[in-house]
Formats: sequence, C-alpha cells, structure tokens
Amino acid sequence: MEVPEVRYVKTPDGAHLAYQVFGDGPFDLVFVPGFASNVEHMWRIEPFARGLRRLGSFARVVVFDRRGTGLSDRLESSAPPTLEAQMDDIRAVMDAADVERAALFGFEIGANLCAVFAAAQPSRVFACVLHGSVARGVRSSDYPWGWTSDRWDAYLDDIDTGWGTQRVSDELARESYASQASDAAFRHAIASFFRAAGSPGAALVFERLLRDTDIRDVLPTIQVPVLVTQRRQDPYIDVEEARYLATNIPGARLLELDGADHYPLSGDQEPLMDAIERFLAAAHGAEVDYDRVLATVLFTDIVGSTERAVTLADRGWKDLLAAHHRRVRSLLGRFRGREVDVAGDGFFAMFDGPARAVRCGLAICEDARALGLDVRVGVHTGEVELDGLAVRGIAVHIGARVAAKAGPGEVLVSSTVKDLVAGSGLEFESRGQHKLKGVPGAWHIYSTLGSEPPAGT
Repeated sequence: MEVPEVRYVKTPDGAHLAYQVFGDGPFDLVFVPGFASNVEHMWRIEPFARGLRRLGSFARVVVFDRRGTGLSDRLESSAPPTLEAQMDDIRAVMDAADVERAALFGFEIGANLCAVFAAAQPSRVFACVLHGSVARGVRSSDYPWGWTSDRWDAYLDDIDTGWGTQRVSDELARESYASQASDAAFRHAIASFFRAAGSPGAALVFERLLRDTDIRDVLPTIQVPVLVTQRRQDPYIDVEEARYLATNIPGARLLELDGADHYPLSGDQEPLMDAIERFLAAAHGAEVDYDRVLATVLFTDIVGSTERAVTLADRGWKDLLAAHHRRVRSLLGRFRGREVDVAGDGFFAMFDGPARAVRCGLAICEDARALGLDVRVGVHTGEVELDGLAVRGIAVHIGARVAAKAGPGEVLVSSTVKDLVAGSGLEFESRGQHKLKGVPGAWHIYSTLGSEPPAGT
C-alpha cells in the first residue's frame, strides 16, 4: 500500500487538521491516536505501517493528527484543547472524509475521547474499540490502579527536560514498544517520530490532560457496542483498568492479550487485529435508534424576581424580562447551546460539551448584572432522554437541583462537569456534598470561580 495522501480540514474554530483516508472495506473506521502522532511519519516505521495496512484490509480507515500534534496546527501550551474542541475535531474529520457513521478505534487518551464522543453522538458511531485506556488518570481510594501523583510528577519532569532526546525515547521504547526496544534502529526511528509528533510543550499539555482525566461518570451512558482491549504485561496501564472499563460500560466486551507492548500497532498485532475485525464486522449494519445521549444541561433562574416585579410593576417587569430573554438567547447561540424550555424567568438549555455550558452560564450572570438582575445557574452532564424537542431524564432533575443551590450570580456545577472540563482553564471551589431533592445519594457540588459565591460562604 502506498503512503496515503495527506489532506487538511479546517475546524469550526479555525484549526487545520491533517488526515489520511485509505483502505476500501465495507465500513468506515476512524483511528484516534494517543498524543504521539504524525500521519505521514508513522508509515516510515514498519510495525506502525503494518498495523495501519491491516486496518485498511477490512475497513475504510480515517486517521488524523489531533490539534497540537503531528502535521496539524500547533497550540499554545497555555491553551490546551477543550473536550468540546476535540469532539469537534472528530466531527470535522468525519465530515471532510464523507463519513456519516463509523467505528472508532482509540488509544490511550484518544480512547477516552472516543468514549465520550460515542456517548454524546451515538447516531454517528456504530461501535468503539478502546485500547490501553484509563477511566481516571490519578490513583484514588476508589480507583487504586491509576498512577500515583509522585509517579506522574517524575514522568512529567522527564517529558519536560528530555522529550525527543534519545535517552527519554529509549525509556519510552522499553515501556511502550517492548518487543522492538532491543533494536537500535527502531529506537532511533521512534525518537525521530516523537520529535515529529510534537514539541516538549505539546507533550506536556497532552500528558497532563491524561493525568487529569476522569470519565467514570460517562461510562454507564455509552450505548454503542464497545470492545476494550489490553495487553496483560503492559507496564503503563494496569490490566485492572481495562477490566474496570469493561465492567462499567453496559454490554462491553473485554479482550486481554499476552504481551507487554503498550502501543496497539506494535508487538504481536494479529490477535488484536483479528479480534477488532470480527467485532466490527458483527456490529456493522445494526440499525439502532438511540433516544438517549450524553449531554450537558444548564438551568438559570432570576433571584428575587417576584420582589423586582412588584417594584417595577407589570409593564416595567415585562420589558426587563423580555430584554433579559433576548440576551440569554443571544448568548446561547454564541456558546452553541440549544434552548429547550423557558419557565417564567428561567431557561433550560442543552449543550454538547460542559465547558461551553459553564462559560455560557458565567456570561449570562455577567450580562444579567448589566440589567440590574441577579441570576443563579446550575450545570450538570449526564444521560438525557430525547423525545422530539423535549429533553427528560435524571440528568435534567440533577441540573435543576444544582441550580437551586446556587446563590445570586453564582454558577454551580456537579462533580461530573468539573471532571470533564480538565484542561479548559476553568477553576472551581468545592461547595461540599449535598442531598438533591428527589435524587438518590449525595452529590459533590462546585462553584465556578469568577461567579459570585452565595452570602455567608
């Protein structure tokens, strides 16, 4: 197979992404790499090229360099890509390659992105393969397999001081490409590949995103068929993490493989590729109408509206409320939210990503102050049920209850939102555990810094 042509697509926010299309199988497969990626350079390394050719033997494959990596536009280390931007990138590449519905094959942090995309956009995904992935980056009492903070600090220091050098590349080769690590020519080639994949600053950005990841709340909302794959002796990812993913994604299958290679296109690839081919062939063509998706809901409410209405009288209040509604709708459009309902003076809106919803909430509060109003906002991400234009489900109730806890000018979010916006630049302050009326269990709530805290806190 000749090296495919490199093409470019421009995303909605202006980033240029490099991608390739190859193979002529009966279905489309989008390969979402981890951080280290260069769609042109990877064909020069035989184990990688062999894996890509194998994928192209049974699917029409689309592979791309994520923003900040490879041949795609670089990014500033102070502005890591948000979850929404990365999901937009997948959509942009799929649209450019004329892909309506595809299987997703993700590795490491790319697998996390596939999982979230599949939960939010099930109509565009017929199956997912997640390899070498984690649900949470840092070890905790309820997730004891992640790396410790000390291990992360040592690793990130190595990336900062030695990314692209032969010394650090040799270390990464021993741990990620164990079966090829004794080959000096391969080690030199992989060092060149790492340099072509990204700068030290870009490596730090993406590895920190992996460290800060926590998609545990997303896993139960994934509806498409999922195959979780992992090599048992992988020194980077404990096999228990793959077992956790498979256990917590409804109906997911787990494939544990022999070997120590972390990267899927390395080592003994055939057992992995054979399993992927069989899994995707069986999943392809299934007609499923999904009425549930992962979404972010936002609720607003004007504080003290009754008193203000009495002060202004009917006509004055009606005019002020109309002005507020016009401005909220304008902000929803700017942040790509969809108005679902208006009840009195409050809005219920839905977004395809949490960072946009939080920023929209902050903008609504600021704009309302210019009108002399105080607005409270609540944001939550979870599974919602779609019924025409109506949106229902427990996530809707949680979002409304979170908003009810907010003070004047405050944007409160659930812990799920906080976890999913890692790397967005948004900062939060804990408001503790709360019981939400009509919702089981206790929920950890956070206030978005930049919004006004409630009185007395």
